[in-house]
Amino acid sequence: MKLWDLNTGELIRTLLGHRYYVTTVSFSPDGQTLASGSADTTVKLWDLENGELIRTLPAHQGSVNSLSFSPDGQTLASGSADTTVKLWNLNTGELISTLQGHQGYVGNVSISPDGQTLASGSYDNTVKLWPIGFDLLMERNCDRIRNYLRHNPTVKEEDKHLCDGIGTQK
Repeated sequence: MKLWDLNTGELIRTLLGHRYYVTTVSFSPDGQTLASGSADTTVKLWDLENGELIRTLPAHQGSVNSLSFSPDGQTLASGSADTTVKLWNLNTGELISTLQGHQGYVGNVSISPDGQTLASGSYDNTVKLWPIGFDLLMERNCDRIRNYLRHNPTVKEEDKHLCDGIGTQK
């Protein structure tokens, strides 16, 4: 990828790292990070100040076709030819969730301005709206850590029931 100075038309820098062609790019809301998706099935995060690679996300089983940052810049959505949409925690690089439901290549993803909904468009001729706000994330995370909180002797007694009433195991 090449970054150009729009005022002078001069090349600022070239970002190298993908093994195959780049299919999509997206700027973080603060303009400090660039996310790139590739036919090599990865997402790469770049520091725009110095051009250094921050992290590579082993994103999908198919080409990454679309990227969208959450308004707070903490979450990234990626859509792929593998028919899935994935949500990533950008602080840790961890996968938050894989959204399945399309029958074809996901060509576009977009997170709403309030960060509560993700829209995905697919070659299966559908657009899907996914709730991705705080409540859904709490539900998914509580389902994962509920037993840890309840049974780990190092967890404070007042924290053992933080997930009670949230998620599928109420």
